Amino acid sequence: MDLDPGELHPNKVYLHLTRTIMPRPIAWVSTVSPTGVLNLAPYSFFCGVGSRPPTLLFCPANRRDGSPKDSLANALARQEFVVNLVPYPLAQQMQLTSSELSPEESEFELAGLETADSVVVGVPRVRLSPVSFECRLLQHLALGEGPGGANIVIGRIVHMHIDDAVLNDSGFADPELLDLVGRLGGTLYCRIRDRFDLGERP
Repeated sequence: MDLDPGELHPNKVYLHLTRTIMPRPIAWVSTVSPTGVLNLAPYSFFCGVGSRPPTLLFCPANRRDGSPKDSLANALARQEFVVNLVPYPLAQQMQLTSSELSPEESEFELAGLETADSVVVGVPRVRLSPVSFECRLLQHLALGEGPGGANIVIGRIVHMHIDDAVLNDSGFADPELLDLVGRLGGTLYCRIRDRFDLGERP
């Protein structure tokens, strides 16, 4: 099958992308609205960018009416956000926070999640997330307009939280202990506990 994205409905393009680019890590992004409402939403178009400076990005698409999602609007307004990683025990709560609420409703409350104060930014993190990255907005690129329009949000990591319970003897996070989930297509997810080691390059 050969496809020309320009000849497909954007939703079909999205479905082909999400069913081939996988597994995808999940950025569970916490933000605060200009009126102080706590927002939390998952994004699986997400990756680390580099370590000098330490940066990451996530990609919120516009709502069906063409308006920006709360995560984007809040990040632009406050210039800061937190990316939390999702362990398997919190997968159901993560899925619940993908619900489309009004800007005056909090996904933290909807999912019954506790917050923890951040160190540098004024946005709280998910208390039970094993890893959280406090970020200041570095750059926003609007790649498309209207419904489903793509955005790239690049954040500079200004503080990292890594739970001591997920560290191994090397002092770094152990994939087995992290037990993070990744996004596949549709409602399918995976865990990172099934791994293989290719060893050193010849």
